[in-house]
Amino acid sequence: MLSNDGVVAVERALSVLDCFRPGAEHLALADFAQRLPLHKTTIFRLLNSLARCGYVVREADGRYGLGPRVLFLARVYERGFDLSAVVMPILEKLSADTGESAAYYVEGGEPGQRLCLFRHQPHEGLHSQVIAGSVMPPDKSSTGQVFAIWAQGTQQRADTDLPIFSCGARDPYTSSWSVPVIGQDDLFVGALTVAGPSERLKTVDAARFEALILDRADELSRRLGASTEMRGVLYGRG
Repeated sequence: MLSNDGVVAVERALSVLDCFRPGAEHLALADFAQRLPLHKTTIFRLLNSLARCGYVVREADGRYGLGPRVLFLARVYERGFDLSAVVMPILEKLSADTGESAAYYVEGGEPGQRLCLFRHQPHEGLHSQVIAGSVMPPDKSSTGQVFAIWAQGTQQRADTDLPIFSCGARDPYTSSWSVPVIGQDDLFVGALTVAGPSERLKTVDAARFEALILDRADELSRRLGASTEMRGVLYGRG
């Protein structure tokens, strides 16, 4: 039987690469030692192996930077990346766990607009009628508030509790929870929303729903490249 245990040396080498980030593109050996629970000698050997394979380069001043092999893999990833293959499983799981509609929104073509890019709902029962492809104007719904705060910047982020909840904001019969989704460089990329009839949502375990949407937003943001630190700040996870 094959084991799920990783190879320690490989995981250590990847942890070395994870030390690079915006604002820390060039690192000395001492910088790695501060960031990693590894001896300097071990880090030095790992850096030499990564340099031989083109994943890091040693610069003239003795510091290290990412090598061309990383850029090559990034290009391969970009060409094979399918956003729907990342988002839809998250929506399907969230919808199955809550019994309500789950949707992913991105910015629309005009300032303030938002586009329902992907959506999933259970096959039975009464549900929100927003469909994928719908363009929504600014409003006070939970999703509208997420975009007002993280996309348009017309509201303050400070002291904003997540997820945001609204009842009867877009129409008098619908309630929803929404959270921002972040990606590469910890930038806002969209909103994850659970919506359903207000009368039904009044009877659900709100704390459970909130925990579920935060978990799924954390998972989606991780898969889109958000940092552990920012995910921890937004979702209390990571």
